[in-house]
Amino acid sequence: MVIVRLSGGLGNQMFQYAAGRSLAILNDAPLKLDLGWFQKIPAGDTKRHYELHVFNTVQEAASPKEVRALQGVNVTRWPKVAKRFLARTGLLIRKSSVRERHFHFDPQILELRGNLHLDGYWQSPRYFEQFEDVIRKDFTLLPSPDAANLVAATAIEGCTSVSLHVRRGDYVSNPAIGNIHGSSSLEYYAQAVQTMLERVPQAHFFVFSDEPQWVKDNLKIAAPTTYLHHNGPDKGYEDLRLMTRCKHHIIANSSFSWWGAWLADAPGQFVIAPKRWFNRNDVCTDDLCPPEWLRL
Repeated sequence: MVIVRLSGGLGNQMFQYAAGRSLAILNDAPLKLDLGWFQKIPAGDTKRHYELHVFNTVQEAASPKEVRALQGVNVTRWPKVAKRFLARTGLLIRKSSVRERHFHFDPQILELRGNLHLDGYWQSPRYFEQFEDVIRKDFTLLPSPDAANLVAATAIEGCTSVSLHVRRGDYVSNPAIGNIHGSSSLEYYAQAVQTMLERVPQAHFFVFSDEPQWVKDNLKIAAPTTYLHHNGPDKGYEDLRLMTRCKHHIIANSSFSWWGAWLADAPGQFVIAPKRWFNRNDVCTDDLCPPEWLRL
């Protein structure tokens, strides 16, 4: 059995699922989902909920007993002397408990066999590239689009559409999260728009953002632009579906628009992603994006 711990927003959950799904296939084992994070979200983290139910994904949740059997005992609040003793004896973390050691791709993860509990973000397509067809099929949306989204999709498909995503929200409202991520700068978007127009002169930009009015007030785009804001936070998957209809993409430092571009995979698509994904300089993001994407 492979159990993957899900946490964060839709894009994070998709990366975690994709890595777990790949390891389950490699192990010829069932995949189960650890949903414990959503039941007790740590203080300071943005409140989220499980969102993969809208996809054609494996939906079986692991029981708390199954999670404990693979995850081991939570010793976070134990005295240091007790944790040192457990570490010396090899009992601190069970061999089946696999915690992400760093942000960039770790090839040893795909070599793991047996019962596993995965705990991390796993934000690299290299974790699931050999099962790309499976992942794309799993991330097929189950709900049919409503009338407003059908109209938007028709507009997107009827022109040389470019999705442009600006992630703000907790990146700017939560200082702790902002210190780690930070919203991509206006300079990045200005350069990305200019580069896109040089490559795609007939571009029509479709802007996706949790603060569309801020984008309209602060980012000036000298090309046809449509601001999409009818779905709201509870229907982010509909925005994701519209992103995948676009022919080209300018993504934010956000796993959400990362998936919008990756799932689109349109013939000849041009994707621009920010080179600076974090506010920190000690995190390697070389494996985050496919090599054909341009990072600015």
